[in-house]
Amino acid sequence: MTATGESAPPAPPAPDGARPASEGGGLVRSLTHRQTTMIGLGSALGTGLFLGSGSAISVAGPAVIVSYVIGAVLVAVIAVLLGEMSAAHPVQGSFGTVAHRYLGPWAGFLSRWLYWFSAVVVIGTEVVASALYIRWWWPGVPMAAAILAVAAIVLAVNVISVKSFGTTEFWLSTVKVVALCAFILCAALLVLYGLPDTEATGFAHLTDDGGFLPHGAGSIWLAMSVVMFAYAGFEVVAIAAAEAADPQRTIRTAMRQLAWRLAFFYLLSLTLVLALTPWRGTAGGDGSVEQSPFVRVFTEIGVPAAATVTNAVVLIAAMSAANAHLYGASRLLHSLGGDGLAPKPMARLSGRGVPAVALAASTLGIAAAALLAFYDVSGLFGILMSIALFAVLLVWLLILASYVAFRRHRTAHPEEFTGFSVPGGDKLAVLAAAGVLAVAATAVKVPDMRQAAVIGLAFTLALLLCYALTARRRRS
Repeated sequence: MTATGESAPPAPPAPDGARPASEGGGLVRSLTHRQTTMIGLGSALGTGLFLGSGSAISVAGPAVIVSYVIGAVLVAVIAVLLGEMSAAHPVQGSFGTVAHRYLGPWAGFLSRWLYWFSAVVVIGTEVVASALYIRWWWPGVPMAAAILAVAAIVLAVNVISVKSFGTTEFWLSTVKVVALCAFILCAALLVLYGLPDTEATGFAHLTDDGGFLPHGAGSIWLAMSVVMFAYAGFEVVAIAAAEAADPQRTIRTAMRQLAWRLAFFYLLSLTLVLALTPWRGTAGGDGSVEQSPFVRVFTEIGVPAAATVTNAVVLIAAMSAANAHLYGASRLLHSLGGDGLAPKPMARLSGRGVPAVALAASTLGIAAAALLAFYDVSGLFGILMSIALFAVLLVWLLILASYVAFRRHRTAHPEEFTGFSVPGGDKLAVLAAAGVLAVAATAVKVPDMRQAAVIGLAFTLALLLCYALTARRRRS
């Protein structure tokens, strides 16, 4: 059900008693331009950078920089194309509603449920990480109590109003950005000038110990299986379009700024990390604060209690990411309820325009994921993470397919649209889809990606079966 030169397919039905999706469905438009940009940074700049970058370094060594460059270009293309669609359709349900419109109801159902599930699992890991960071300071705090405390804080921020969420996320993301900027300045000082009692390291570490490509050129491709998921989360900016005060301007500029800012922070910070310390000492790690590449740099700088400083930063990063992902998950679940593809109570809004029921449902899912993450019940959480990894790639492919259909309709009916248009966007979408498929193809060599592909595909088929049963029930 693709849009061509004919009139556009009908938009998804509006929630009972609410305005059509194209009008926002009762959601309050109160997010500012600055808040929307910081929401995207908050969801993408999480523990994947501060603690997880060591895994990518272990795969490719210094050449991981090239992997992050390729990832930055790929994410920038997807972000800008998604920005064009979101500015043209600033609706509740975001890319899920657009997929419904241009590809068919099955695509809207699949993309939103996949995104919701992956977000819930990812937030579960962020909540567990936050609890572990808290216990690093106070080991006597029970793990369950720490998890519940973090979940309660994140839920409270989201349930009060979208304005409170935007303000909180703005400041949490600002702290992360300031910390990264401070790190970059200090690291650059050590690399280029050194200290009175320490010589400048220069960039020799990038080619020492096996050269720039210690594991061969193929390692750049294999590292993409880790790198791309560090960038995931920028989609929340598009989801926020339904509650942005000026969606056309906000989404256009926010997506562009988000793309280059993510590239700047990831590439520059990791290049400096690899220049300061031998890559084998930075690679891997057990996920603890002391094993973070950033702790090593703070130690080199001579910052007292380097681990304490980094622990505070990664705690803020984890809570910020959980906060932003919960926002996105609840909005997509709310739109599914409005379209009759989730229980109807999910479509309800509080007096402040917050989808409180969808928030509560998402929080229950997060609590379950967090408990599974902590106790690792018979490896079940590993299976859930595999589904989440596969879901991210599939959601990106559905976004790109929706864009191609959207662009064809926009070309055939230019009078229906205003705002910016990406030159050659349809060709860029095809190239980006090829890039996403290339990342998925690492399943041939990477065991974690292979598990993600097998289990994720089975889960996707189960979702499509659920959609078929739902559609059949609605017809009858």
